[in-house]
Amino acid sequence: MAPVIAHVIAASRPGGPGVLHRIDVDLPAPGPGEVLVRHTAIGVNFIDTYFRTGLYDWPVERDLVLGAEAAGVVEATGSGVEGFSPGQRVAYTLPHGAYASHRLVPAAALVALPDTVSDEVAAASMLKGLTAYYLLHHSCRVQAGDQVLFHAGAGGVGLIAGQWLAHKGVTAWATAGGPEKCALARAHGYGEAIDYRTEDFVARVRELSGGRGVRAVYDSVGRDTFRGSLACLATFGTLVSFGQSSGPVTDFQVSDLAKGSFTLTRPVLFHFTTSRDWLTQAAHELFDLIGRGVLKIEVNQRYALADAAEAHRALEARKTTGSTILIP
Repeated sequence: MAPVIAHVIAASRPGGPGVLHRIDVDLPAPGPGEVLVRHTAIGVNFIDTYFRTGLYDWPVERDLVLGAEAAGVVEATGSGVEGFSPGQRVAYTLPHGAYASHRLVPAAALVALPDTVSDEVAAASMLKGLTAYYLLHHSCRVQAGDQVLFHAGAGGVGLIAGQWLAHKGVTAWATAGGPEKCALARAHGYGEAIDYRTEDFVARVRELSGGRGVRAVYDSVGRDTFRGSLACLATFGTLVSFGQSSGPVTDFQVSDLAKGSFTLTRPVLFHFTTSRDWLTQAAHELFDLIGRGVLKIEVNQRYALADAAEAHRALEARKTTGSTILIP
């Protein structure tokens, strides 16, 4: 095959959105077990900002290509690849490397897209949808009748989780910033949405739960909410910490869990996706619910790939709702 030049957006060094810049990369033909994918849509997530700022360790010295989820079309396959062929629509989630027009992807990380799921929806739901899947089925396996609190309910993961929780018969309450985001959360499965800007979410959860607290709190906010999240738990409750958009938690002691025999877990999606069986099963369930209309994926912001820095600024300023994607 002819050489392919991929246009990528990379961070030259840890820092603000201004460190993002375009570089061109010559891609070789796919090697054994690799697939060349031409991206059609790329997801934007808070994990991208964690890598960009240096909050998460860099795997390279400079020019780190960001991006943790994308969808596209198979252009070519390497030796030993089975189940994928040129022209096939696919999607994946990996920790970084997706801000690119083309990419060599391990076949083990790819899933085929059904006709019922568009490229944009897939790029907006692979990382976030699979995150919601492990949160509700593994980190704390909730069931009908449970009560839970989900922070950032109007965000990409939050909107998917709210619908999934409602589908499972779980009573879920969300926090969000401002009346518009609270209304959006309520429209996506949450029984109540608490405006953290004007309300004490701990007091409100205690009121809603009749003073008992909730079985689980799902917290991707971190420093600003961690203490309050613990205070919302019922005895034997579970705090699932899966992000830190407000900054890392630095004042925690193991003895803090003794107040209610609490469980604290800090899961990572990419530990789950190392299992091919887990990946295919979780993606199948996600795509099935999307195809049946149980889960509606809201792509509310679209930017050109070249404008990734602007997408980061909007995300970090909490000016976005639902999912944001980049178009190569």
